[in-house]
Amino acid sequence: MIAGLILAGGRASRIGGGDKALIPLGGKTLLARAIDRLRPQVGRLLLSANGDPNRFAAYGLPVLADPVGGQWGPLAGILAGLEHLAVRWPDIRWLVSIPTDSPFLPDDLVVCLTLALQNGNAELAMASGGGRLQPVFALWPVSLADALRLALQQGLRKVDDFAQSRKLATATWSEDVFFNINSPDQLQEASRRL
Repeated sequence: MIAGLILAGGRASRIGGGDKALIPLGGKTLLARAIDRLRPQVGRLLLSANGDPNRFAAYGLPVLADPVGGQWGPLAGILAGLEHLAVRWPDIRWLVSIPTDSPFLPDDLVVCLTLALQNGNAELAMASGGGRLQPVFALWPVSLADALRLALQQGLRKVDDFAQSRKLATATWSEDVFFNINSPDQLQEASRRL
């Protein structure tokens, strides 16, 4: 079984502030859209977010805070997911991560990442789309939790820097399905794409 982790730590500073995950798009929040796209692809679903977890209570997901202090970004959220699985569901050996601000997540993300991992005999798999690596769309083995914690303690902050230090496989999509929302213009563009 594979678990899914939605990274919802974005502060939406370029869109007016607040929780980016709760921004509406076409009658649903970005978080609801992420859940709808990822839930059919995984056995369990988790949410990575700091602050008061009650603001996400309506979604019925376990909310995981970063296990390390400071502003470490998505890597800390991924670590939270890996460590949570190791303790709560030790039978789950894999975690797929996605951001909450990419409403057009591919329906075959988990299948393609799993195939890339197996075909490449790799440690982890990452998506590529729109002509570049998409670091937070990745399939992580729970066994990497200790190595990731150590990397964070040593000051590593970028997801792709950590991934490049491991045996990495990539799964490529020909279209830009990884469009993400970081500005009012991009929010409008996403609305048009719906």
